[in-house]
Amino acid sequence: MALPTYASPLERVWHYAYLVICGLIFFFLIAPIVVIIPLSFNVQPYFTFTDKMLSFDPEGYSLRWYRSLLTFGMQNPNAEGLAWWADAWNNAHWVKAAKNSIIIGFFSTILATVLGTLAALGLSRPEMPFRRAIMAILISPMIVPLIITATGMFFFYSNPCSILGWFGLPTNCGRLAGTYLGVILAHATLGIPFVIITVTATLVGFDQSLNRAAASLGANPRTTFFRVTMPLIMPGVISGALFAFVTSFDEVVAVLFIAGPDQQTIPRQMWNGIREQISPAILAVATLLVLFSIALLTTVELLRRRSERIRGVTPR
Repeated sequence: MALPTYASPLERVWHYAYLVICGLIFFFLIAPIVVIIPLSFNVQPYFTFTDKMLSFDPEGYSLRWYRSLLTFGMQNPNAEGLAWWADAWNNAHWVKAAKNSIIIGFFSTILATVLGTLAALGLSRPEMPFRRAIMAILISPMIVPLIITATGMFFFYSNPCSILGWFGLPTNCGRLAGTYLGVILAHATLGIPFVIITVTATLVGFDQSLNRAAASLGANPRTTFFRVTMPLIMPGVISGALFAFVTSFDEVVAVLFIAGPDQQTIPRQMWNGIREQISPAILAVATLLVLFSIALLTTVELLRRRSERIRGVTPR
């Protein structure tokens, strides 16, 4: 934004100082993320910039760590004997972790989107009693430290029916800890607040008279919801679903507490890789996750602009 011609010298100095401060803050926030991208192309199995990389020598860069994620010989596809089997075993863990992340993220996103949308619709009605208290409870997983939430989930999912003992009923009904269902429910719990917030923000500008008009024309509540309400709040629903999916895809604390050996996700596999075997393949996975997150955030921004156009608000 250009300064007006009548700006004083002090205002011009502050303007450029403000831009420099904003640039430094942006660099401070983005540098730890950006630095992993060139390191993921390191030809050497190190987490540091080599002399060839600093001199921009093409021989210092390689796609070996990206190829390792797509081949069964992780570090050396031509390896033989124990080295080949060790690489294949490590890569098999990455493939399984990717499948688990997609499966768990998909089902937890569906569950969180459905429940979060229903909750937002109910909380948007003025006749809803105790709306503030209910809203505070529903978004508490976003506010309460995750380590506390994960600890509570672990004890509850270890025996979900333990609460029935208060009523003198049998308490042995299996366990959810160490199962796919348990991890999906845990991630859905963490994703519901994001869906509620985004859908509620969309419903703020929703004209309730449209529902009354549809009802006056003979539409039943189900037809009104799917033909009138849902198309208008769809951008908010999709945005909430994307946030819920990202939350599930990047979450590691709840997985550490609840998941078993068969439910390892990509963040958990990265955690194991850092603790047990440091490999630049972790940087390649991290780079792919960064690009994936950028694509999702871009989608959310496009949906926000579309929602503003639908509601007649001109996006800035």
